[in-house]
Amino acid sequence: MWTFPRARRTLRVLIPAAPLALTVGVLPAYGAAPPAPAPLACATASGPYQREVEELMELEVDGVQSPADCQAIQRYQESHLVVPADGSAGAITYTALYWEWAQNYPEQLRGCPEREGRVACVDLSHQIMWVAADGKVVFTPVAIRSGRAALPTRTGWFRVEERRRDDWSTLYDSPMTFSQYFSGGQAIHGVYNNLYEGPGSHGCVNLRHEDAKHLWTALRQGDAVYVWGKKPGT
Repeated sequence: MWTFPRARRTLRVLIPAAPLALTVGVLPAYGAAPPAPAPLACATASGPYQREVEELMELEVDGVQSPADCQAIQRYQESHLVVPADGSAGAITYTALYWEWAQNYPEQLRGCPEREGRVACVDLSHQIMWVAADGKVVFTPVAIRSGRAALPTRTGWFRVEERRRDDWSTLYDSPMTFSQYFSGGQAIHGVYNNLYEGPGSHGCVNLRHEDAKHLWTALRQGDAVYVWGKKPGT
């Protein structure tokens, strides 16, 4: 069982400011942004990743949801755009926190076999990826969104077969920036939408646009790609 050492830095949770109340009888200006939606009620039940989330957030680790746990988790979800922000210790919250941990402890990452040359290491179980060269991490772990249950990302050894800087999916009518294809139509590529929302991709490995841009310079055509694990919740 994986153990999480105490983080090197304190997790900073940003608490969004509450929306300003409208003056009674005064309508908002034309074109003004709609008021923020009311926060979701806090989940009272323990989530499937309760203990892991408590450990990573440095809460009391007992595996049981408390009102204080829910409020802390909900604040984290709101500040990191995790949807839904209901305070439940679910899969997306766990993988978002794990990514932050992995950035601090890249030397403790496991699962990607060592081999000569560059390897793009795609860890579906924790929804992160990094690049190793001769067993050493040379591209810091970044968050990913892999395939949903009905369209899983394929696992195993592959190679970067084709690279397209500005690609477009005609099947799903969406941009695929800095695409690096590794298994037929499945590619590692950038997206502009929120990685922490929805059930997953259509099989590709989604990265934030800026992360995909940086990865573009870290890999070359022919480099190895190793994909393992299973997306949480699928």
